[in-house]
Amino acid sequence: MNDLKVTVLGLGYVGLTTSLSFARAGISVQGFEISKEKADSIASGKVPFFEHGIPEILKTSLSDGTFIVSNSLSPGDINFITVGTPSNEDGSSDLSYIRSASEMLGQSIGKFTKYSLIVVKSTVSPGTTESVVKSLVEEHSKKKVGRDFGLAMNPEFLREGSALQDIMEPDRLVIGEFDQKSGDLLQQLYSKVYPSPKFPVLRTNIVNAEFIKYASNGYLAMKISFANSVANVANTVPGADVKTIVKGMGFDKRIGESFLGAGIGYGGSCFPKDTKALIDFSKRQGIDPLILSSVEDVNNRQPLKVVEFAEKALGSLHDKRIVLLGLSFKPKTDDIREAPSLKIIRKLLDSQVDSIIVYDPVASENVRRLFGDRISYSKSALEAIRGADCAIVVTEWDEFKELTPKDFVSTMRTPLVIDGRRIYDPNVFSSALRFRAIGLGS
Repeated sequence: MNDLKVTVLGLGYVGLTTSLSFARAGISVQGFEISKEKADSIASGKVPFFEHGIPEILKTSLSDGTFIVSNSLSPGDINFITVGTPSNEDGSSDLSYIRSASEMLGQSIGKFTKYSLIVVKSTVSPGTTESVVKSLVEEHSKKKVGRDFGLAMNPEFLREGSALQDIMEPDRLVIGEFDQKSGDLLQQLYSKVYPSPKFPVLRTNIVNAEFIKYASNGYLAMKISFANSVANVANTVPGADVKTIVKGMGFDKRIGESFLGAGIGYGGSCFPKDTKALIDFSKRQGIDPLILSSVEDVNNRQPLKVVEFAEKALGSLHDKRIVLLGLSFKPKTDDIREAPSLKIIRKLLDSQVDSIIVYDPVASENVRRLFGDRISYSKSALEAIRGADCAIVVTEWDEFKELTPKDFVSTMRTPLVIDGRRIYDPNVFSSALRFRAIGLGS
């Protein structure tokens, strides 16, 4: 088992995290990154994203030699494809990186006589692994799947900000196998990472594994949008509070409390992209995905609720100073992909506010690259709200939870707080200042 070598193609969030999960288990891993600059940067110990604990594991794995980084591809016994599959304008997945990785792997394994396994870990629509990856590898290697190389689909279920926990304590392991030999070899590898697994292992065919990832994310996105739909009605009913409503729902074991947190919508690299892709895939199959389309529609509208609250409370916003507390799509990450903050900023810019001031512990530079000097960036929450007319909580960072009504009243020009993530006690805040919150009847 210790002699098995793993190659991971693509060192983004999934690729690097996957590589380090194997390396920390004593498995020899080569991480391949086509960009020499990025490969050299990671090889020097720099992590290209913010994730707690990853820099320490990277440093250790580079030091003990279990993880090496290169921009020269050398196939291993097991080869993971972890490249990105971003959305096209029509919602479909851009498979250009998948095709490129498949071609490179085909050319590489074609030079060797040894059997190897190719595992797709990138999120791809059902049928892609066999119609695209298998076909391109066979074409460029001149080899035959099932005889000369194995093929599997192994979806990832990592949550940004909780990657290490998800690696150490996964909910399940899904192995989509072309044949039993492929599945056996992949499960053999994972037995090194999880000697005594306390989670279910599902072995199925490749198309089911592809579908499981999309269906899982689509369902979780649906729960969020459902909670937000309930919250939007609760906004209009005096005495209603969506936090209490969903708490009561969550006690039902058929429903569960997770992902029922109402707020300003989901973002990040998975839910928006995967929901769009599943909608597109459904339409290509001749199916009208009514529920998924509604999920996406609710999520697109939800961030702008806080701007509506501000306009109702302040009237015209053109001469107002508006503060956004938080920019990343969730705490413990610097990821702003599809973040609600971006929609809010664009809407405020269209409203010609006097100034937009933002603060986030780690994501400000990513936002600066998009908006430049059209908005202002603060170094702390208290600095951001000084002299402001409205403070909007966009990301539920722990440091924002420590702010008190007194902090806002003594610092702001017009103490108005809009809680987009329901981190404050409405009774405490409403008695001290003007306060609005998602899903709180007024």
